[in-house]
Amino acid sequence: MSDAATIRDRIRADLLPAMREREESRVRALRSALGAIDNAEATPTMARAGAIEDASVGVGSTEAARQELSAADLHRVLQAEVDEWETAAAECAASAPEWAQQLRDEAAVIAAYVPH
Repeated sequence: MSDAATIRDRIRADLLPAMREREESRVRALRSALGAIDNAEATPTMARAGAIEDASVGVGSTEAARQELSAADLHRVLQAEVDEWETAAAECAASAPEWAQQLRDEAAVIAAYVPH
């Protein structure tokens, strides 16, 4: 099992107890991290408008294999999430300090999965 898969499995495993214990902030952060990973693995599309008769037809005709992230790619994705949440916290620190603290706490949850 790759390092990237191990990190994803750890996040998923940590999500269940957080949900059971109703840790909303932790659940939100872990779900966000999993969503960011899933989005990074999505295959880029060459979507364009066209005639309907040119559309793919049949079961599985539009399926594509997901990209496999390396451990370094996964760390970059998670670090980008942390950076995004910390930036949002800094932007709203003056007007909504309690919200900013919540964002920082959630960024710390994700940061725990990023090796330093």
